[in-house]
Amino acid sequence: MLGLLGVGVAAGIVSTVVSLASIVSYPSLLAFGLPPLTANVTNTVALLFTGLGAAAGSRPELAGQGERVLRLGWVAALGGAAGAALLLLTPSRTFELIAPWLIAGASLLLVRPPSARKHEEHGVLARIALFVVAVYIGYFGAAGGILMFAVLSAMLDQAPARTNAVKNVVSGLANAVAAIGFALFGPVDWVAVGPLAAGFLLGGWIGPKIARRLPGQSLRYLAAACGLAVAAKLGYEAYAA
Repeated sequence: MLGLLGVGVAAGIVSTVVSLASIVSYPSLLAFGLPPLTANVTNTVALLFTGLGAAAGSRPELAGQGERVLRLGWVAALGGAAGAALLLLTPSRTFELIAPWLIAGASLLLVRPPSARKHEEHGVLARIALFVVAVYIGYFGAAGGILMFAVLSAMLDQAPARTNAVKNVVSGLANAVAAIGFALFGPVDWVAVGPLAAGFLLGGWIGPKIARRLPGQSLRYLAAACGLAVAAKLGYEAYAA
């Protein structure tokens, strides 16, 4: 229980700062003896509490963005539901093969100069990209926050810390809908959910306090570097198998 609590705190902080919660928590659940599918759905259910903690810890960055979060949140929620349904009905091999390319591409987009980005918050293509990323979060999830951060960075013309706060809440909505589906129809290990969720809640609350102290564009570059590392790792595992 203490081990899962500690994993949750660490993953919650990593989630809200560089969007890599599942890279910490999912392998830990496997190490505790959970089968892969059970670990995946258990992790998704517990991750719901990262979004709650992040929303509480990001109130300064979320100020004035309530309407935006609602406008983007319903798109993400629909995508999360679609992704959860795909996970329960189909094998994950396809996403395992394309995930490294998606994550690497999103990471490279994060390091583009601000002047090279087109901020189209209300564009149809931007909404489609948001929906596709939410499907990914509901289905596979690894580094899904980096994909969401990249899409939102292209949509929103504002400081990275404010965009990161929106990412935490919008990703949390996609994850929450997926979590409901898994809770109803998936093999969730509820004994593991409790301490992991408590850690996620605490870590999600602490993370924004760290993110807002990172200077300038360092949050964007840090997320990009972590994303490329994860893409390389997942690519090796997917294609070397």
